Amino acid sequence: MLKKQQWIAAGAGAVLLFSLFIFGKFTPPHEDHADHGQAAPAGGQTPGFSFEGYMSEVKKEITPSQSAYLTSLEDALTRGDLVTQRKDNFQSLSNFWRDSVGLFIPYIYYLSEKAKLENSEKYLTFAAHSMLEELRGMNDPGMRTWMANLANDLFSRSLKLNQANDSSIVGLGSTFFFGASGAPMEGILKIREVAERDPNNVFAQFMLGYGGLVSGQNDKAIERFRKVNEMDPGNVEAIFLLAELYERTGDKKQALEWYEKGKKDVSNPELLKALEEKIKSLK
Repeated sequence: MLKKQQWIAAGAGAVLLFSLFIFGKFTPPHEDHADHGQAAPAGGQTPGFSFEGYMSEVKKEITPSQSAYLTSLEDALTRGDLVTQRKDNFQSLSNFWRDSVGLFIPYIYYLSEKAKLENSEKYLTFAAHSMLEELRGMNDPGMRTWMANLANDLFSRSLKLNQANDSSIVGLGSTFFFGASGAPMEGILKIREVAERDPNNVFAQFMLGYGGLVSGQNDKAIERFRKVNEMDPGNVEAIFLLAELYERTGDKKQALEWYEKGKKDVSNPELLKALEEKIKSLK
């Protein structure tokens, strides 16, 4: 099972609770940083994060046998000249970090490198959407910016192959919420185009709600997440975010209703306890 970082801190209530629901433990929310809008320099680095530095640290935690096998994979990559060889090598490295170690960052990085060589919409969008999903659970600002830029690049490459893919348009716009080079409003405009053309696009409506959440436009976020709930009643993420938003706006009655609704789908004992305490505090 891949190790996930905790939810990005758009707020302190449902965000924290939902992080426990998804990941099984509490991690304090982290404030957004001003460097989110900066581009990632070449070489796998971004302000506050270096992929090479990160890899140096995680390699210290693997077993000697894993280290020996990893060295053989890395050596094969440096020797591989043909595109086919490099694709196979990147896949092997990705599989190692996913299956043998269980770390998401190196797994998705090497998978994205293979996707770039494949240059197919299928592989590019899979890697990009995997990153976007993980970004909603990441609280390290430097790592988040680095990955947001990687996802942005993958979505951009995919859209060159198919400009009409609404999912990729929404995905590309969403990366700006997490620090990809540009401004959040740039992302919102891209997503809004899809939502206006297809009001029943759940992904677009959800990400517009998320954009409202992170920008402090609570009423607009509530409107979007309620629409998501109408179209997809089982979307627990939207349910908890609605609870959080109503709590933010001081509507305790609605907050209680949505926390109670979300509670029905929770089996994690720690989260149930936290939810019960949250609900009690609002009564």
